[in-house]
Amino acid sequence: MSEAAQTLEGWYCLHDFRSVDWSAWKTLTSDERQAAIHEFLAIVEKWQATEDKKEGSHAIYTVVGQKADLMFMILRPTMEELNEIETELNKTKLAEYLIPTYSYVSVVELSNYLPSDGSDPYENPEVRRRLFPILPKTKHICFYPMDKRRQGNDNWYMLSMEERRNLMRAHGMTGRKYAGKVVQIITGSVGFDDYEWGVTLFSDDVLQFKKLVYEMRFDEVSARYGEFGSFFVGNILPKEKVASFLHV
Repeated sequence: MSEAAQTLEGWYCLHDFRSVDWSAWKTLTSDERQAAIHEFLAIVEKWQATEDKKEGSHAIYTVVGQKADLMFMILRPTMEELNEIETELNKTKLAEYLIPTYSYVSVVELSNYLPSDGSDPYENPEVRRRLFPILPKTKHICFYPMDKRRQGNDNWYMLSMEERRNLMRAHGMTGRKYAGKVVQIITGSVGFDDYEWGVTLFSDDVLQFKKLVYEMRFDEVSARYGEFGSFFVGNILPKEKVASFLHV
């Protein structure tokens, strides 16, 4: 049996995708729509208060294309808190006009493919910053789930730890070329959702998503062992523009 990678876990993560039922939303009076928006923004203010205390984080983006209209990305210390946030949102008036289209449940993850100096990683400020991140509020976001292939001679889980570590090191070198251009957050979802990892990319230049993902396809770890789900790309929706987005 190959040696399993040991992982470090941080905040739990929910990606929640919704489409707006515009036809139904238009049937409300202007006052009813404003009340629904006000109620929703009150929830966003609670999310912001949590983020200000560094007890979680969130990001709200509009999604380009027909897969969804909105994406909420929520980070919290416990799975229960994610459930409470999802339920609170579902109970709002606005949620009556939001159609769930996709969701992804995971936890911020770092693995042991990179060398360790033997100290407690949770005491390392850089490790803590990566495990408990405040989500960047960049102009654009890209999310996709992925697996490592388990077929025939291309079975990631039959490789030795040394082989996997070397492949991931080379993969990481490609990613470093985009430092300062793209922020990447990896969340683990084995046992939580349909794929093994979720990848969320943040950038002020949307074209960097295409360049990064394309270049990484040529790394052996992706070319031989990568399996990808659907891609979602979107634009930031600041709370100041929520009313404008929902205006009809």
